[in-house]
Amino acid sequence: MNRRTPRLFAATLAVAALLLGACAEKADDKPSAGTAAAAYPVTVGALTLDKRPEKIVSLSPTATEMLFAIGAGQQVTAVDDQSNYPADAPKTDLSGFQPNAEAIAGKSPDLVVLANDTNKIIDQLTKLKIPVYLTPAATTLDDSYKQITELGTLTGHTDQASDVATRMKDDIAKLVKDLPQRTAKLTYFHELGPELYSATSKTFIGSLYSKVGLTNIADQADADGKNGGYPQLSQEFVVKANPDFVFLADSKCCQQNADSVKARSGWAGLTAVKNNQVIALDDDIASRWGPRVVDLLRVIIDAVAKVPA
Repeated sequence: MNRRTPRLFAATLAVAALLLGACAEKADDKPSAGTAAAAYPVTVGALTLDKRPEKIVSLSPTATEMLFAIGAGQQVTAVDDQSNYPADAPKTDLSGFQPNAEAIAGKSPDLVVLANDTNKIIDQLTKLKIPVYLTPAATTLDDSYKQITELGTLTGHTDQASDVATRMKDDIAKLVKDLPQRTAKLTYFHELGPELYSATSKTFIGSLYSKVGLTNIADQADADGKNGGYPQLSQEFVVKANPDFVFLADSKCCQQNADSVKARSGWAGLTAVKNNQVIALDDDIASRWGPRVVDLLRVIIDAVAKVPA
């Protein structure tokens, strides 16, 4: 899979500010009865659509997942080169990192969904009279729910979007409800890449770990927030912090695993390594904030549940 370097990935997340068991398996992208009859015009923020969009271009992998999850997949005619889920999403060579207005316009979209406004692409598309909906990187689960419901409004799938958000909330509540009470909190290191970029509790991914009751060793490395919640740690910093868990969000892009972590200088003595608590995550799920965030949370909770309270 074509992935950005960990450094650029972390920087992109910082500038821009990871899933649902039932929904994630294979979202039904067929409109339900009555959906196509949704009343238009509809307005979300400053964007008004006079009719239901039928040629949607998504330049955000998360937005692509959301659109298919709420049943709007048949209205999506093109997605960016990083949108690899679901497998039948109409992937193209369009870039969400370096969007090109002319290339986007060439798809004749009646709605473009973006995750950021790189190169003032929104202004460029607006001048071409192409409607744009911005879905910036979420910092809380509420941000994710809001984007899902707003996409539902814009695409004529209000009820389905509401159902997706509700199921996410219910599934997450069930997952965290039975977590054991611990006298001492377990600590963790979330790795974005081998360069040791991480994410603090103030980020979206960090907020998920907080729900599980884990303490983030990266928080003290960005106490002043100057790194936007994505500090680069040193080998010595991680070794000294000695986390109970190491969660790898670079297992696919960079082939990191328990063995490669153990081979790092000084890391063989980490509690996480000695107790077999180095957890490989799915890079894509761990970097997105769509419906599959429930799947991510389940992996984290399953790992933590194996440690006696």
